[in-house]
Amino acid sequence: MIIQVLDKKFQPFLSAAEIQEKVDLLAKEINRDYADKRPLFIAILNGSFMFASDLFKALTIEAEICFIKLASYKGTRSTGNVITSIGLDQSIKGRHVIIVEDIVDTGKTLSEFLPQLHDQQPDSLKIAALLHKPEALVHPLTIDYLGFTVPNKFLVGYGLDYDGLGRNLKEIYQLVVV
Repeated sequence: MIIQVLDKKFQPFLSAAEIQEKVDLLAKEINRDYADKRPLFIAILNGSFMFASDLFKALTIEAEICFIKLASYKGTRSTGNVITSIGLDQSIKGRHVIIVEDIVDTGKTLSEFLPQLHDQQPDSLKIAALLHKPEALVHPLTIDYLGFTVPNKFLVGYGLDYDGLGRNLKEIYQLVVV
């Protein structure tokens, strides 16, 4: 089913069931890898809130979560500038930290944020991303827990937005190019 968000049309890309199945698999991996630790998850707002929520609910280990707001998108394009709106308000020194991202495309946001985190001397620093667009990657990153590798197409739904709209969709949709 084709949907419309503002002036753009989108077609189905990933179903809610496919997403949940992958989130459960990622949680299982994290549960295994952090069985004897108490990681701190740092979810990057706004896009990761649905993924972070579902991932966190699927964990069986002791864990904490906090949120930080970083942004580099306006409309369907990256602005090239990373803006920090809400900062990290707790120490990560000596902690096992997992960054939760909805999507890694150019890698710019994380490439600017990760050095700030490394400076705070966490014991470990990993990345969990639901989606990754390798074709768009400009700043190489290691994604430790990855849901889906996707083509370099504009996506909306499950936290991903188009000018603030579409985040509430349970599925992920791809822009229809005419």
